[in-house]
Amino acid sequence: MATVEIVSFGYLHGQAPEADVTLDLRRAFRDPHVDPRMRELTGYDRLVRRKVLNTAGVRQLLKATTRQVQAYAAGPNVEHIVIGSGCAGGRHRSVVVAEKLARRLRRRGHTVTVTHRDIRRAVVQR
Repeated sequence: MATVEIVSFGYLHGQAPEADVTLDLRRAFRDPHVDPRMRELTGYDRLVRRKVLNTAGVRQLLKATTRQVQAYAAGPNVEHIVIGSGCAGGRHRSVVVAEKLARRLRRRGHTVTVTHRDIRRAVVQR
């Protein structure tokens, strides 16, 4: 079984990490940042998690990405798979998707590590 490394990040804080699969969540899924109540929160907060996971298409993306990782893992030379989960600031959507994806992959037997590269950075003012 392949090990999986998931890195959440914010495009506004630098380049995407090198990855086998990169999920760019910026345009397809509304940013919780636009709601002042959620701006200073992170993907660890219940309000943000609910908002992101209840966004149309997110659960389908998680399911499809899980299948994609399973396909990579079935390859003859794959021992380590890197997934990048990116949004604008790296605090909301990318964190929720990374954590939920990790949970799904662990249930399927993968060893998964998760790093939130930009979660502690200052909120981007835009």
